[in-house]
Amino acid sequence: MLGSLILVGICVYLFFLLIRIQRPKNFPPGPRPMPIFGNLLHLNIRNPLKDFEMLAERYGNVYSLYLGRNPVVVLNGLKAIKEALVTKSADFSGRPQNLLFSHITEGKGVIMTDYGPAWKEHRRFALMTLRNFGLGKQSMENRILGEIEHLVAKLEKHSGSTLNPQTLFHDAASNIIYLVLFGTRYEYDDKTLKQYVALFTENTKIVNGPWSMIYDTLPLVRSLPLPFKKAFKNTYTLKKSTMTMINKHRTTRVPGKPRDFVDCYLDELDTKDSGSSFDEGQLTMYILILHVAGTDTTSNTLLTAFLYLMAYPDIQERCQQEIDEVLQGKAHASFEDRHNMPYTQAVIHESQRIANTVPLSVFHCTSRDTELMGYSIPQGTIIIPNLSSVLSEEGQWKFPHEFNPSNFLNEQGQFEKPEAFMPFSAGPRVCLGEGLARMELFLILVTLLRRFRFIWPEDAGEPDFTPVFGVTLTPKPYRMGIRLRQPAREM
Repeated sequence: MLGSLILVGICVYLFFLLIRIQRPKNFPPGPRPMPIFGNLLHLNIRNPLKDFEMLAERYGNVYSLYLGRNPVVVLNGLKAIKEALVTKSADFSGRPQNLLFSHITEGKGVIMTDYGPAWKEHRRFALMTLRNFGLGKQSMENRILGEIEHLVAKLEKHSGSTLNPQTLFHDAASNIIYLVLFGTRYEYDDKTLKQYVALFTENTKIVNGPWSMIYDTLPLVRSLPLPFKKAFKNTYTLKKSTMTMINKHRTTRVPGKPRDFVDCYLDELDTKDSGSSFDEGQLTMYILILHVAGTDTTSNTLLTAFLYLMAYPDIQERCQQEIDEVLQGKAHASFEDRHNMPYTQAVIHESQRIANTVPLSVFHCTSRDTELMGYSIPQGTIIIPNLSSVLSEEGQWKFPHEFNPSNFLNEQGQFEKPEAFMPFSAGPRVCLGEGLARMELFLILVTLLRRFRFIWPEDAGEPDFTPVFGVTLTPKPYRMGIRLRQPAREM
């Protein structure tokens, strides 16, 4: 009996020895990974941001973890992230292809396509097409202002009362990007728009949630009917809806005379050569991901901005004074007005910083063996740029842990943007929609603050600034009190 137990013990020991995770030579330090599970049990899988912070304090700004047997390097602080994403961008711009997010998107769409010719071709096309359809020009400004009129009308109906804005800014941002992609918009109570927003916001929570981490760590469970399956179901529904829109679009297009982004892509398909990466599957996922990315980050930043503006009415009032002075006699704001509104600009940027909307960026991957901060990083290593660590880094900000527009103002009261401001990430894979987002945030916030006063409801208790974790951080649901401002009647 004793001999049998010893034999079993030896077998178990040999089994774990065989599957023990070997840390590569000169790999960044980190907690010891367990066989099979890696470092899954070292993290709060509902929200690992605090764990990442504590691990950086213990192991330094570049440390390692394991998702199962997959090596991961977490980058913290401006110096490490800048070296990887900017200085050595060719080595660190890949995308991991064996995670829940990459499987849901099928590795397609410009955001999740791996670094290489197909990604370069699609990114170049996106940037060129967005510019052609007005990005940074008056025509894009007019699209945004047109959508803001619908936003104002909705808020005016609730003047003197309260409103839950949870999907309001998602609806507006979704319509703005939809106008670019398809040349159309939905009414805010439209069932299609509501379903679209509901499905992709649910997916952003699943993809960086606990079940995603389990999916990424334990490949054996991927075929089981567990909650991560909902993300695939949601994506299938979203793809189906997007394909229907594309097919409907085909019936009215005139080849060579594009009206919008989809028409441009269809024109590209008509003329593509055998070596082109453009195809129908890419188009569907391309549009879907651009729509989601162009909606979720902007809307969550606006939700955060108005939460803090209600909590700090003195900051809101100072913005309104500046807006009234600059826009006096003008029918509406222009993006160019930002140059004369340093304080409002500072408030918008501080809202982006504190919102920390995409805290872990989109995961990168090393495309070849490389080095970083003196450590050796093998090809295929998952890279997590912890943007959250940069946006609140000691020494980079005057007030790193509080909402304070002075973070973006110099001693003369002029607007200044510190190098550590990187909510859109950095390097070649910086967010495609940065220009559109900046224009939307300015025009929406300025127009609404000019027209309305936003008040924290007396019966709502204290504001809760703790966000809900996911690919994007989202403020907890809240209500906003809405009052018409006197100057609005004089416009």
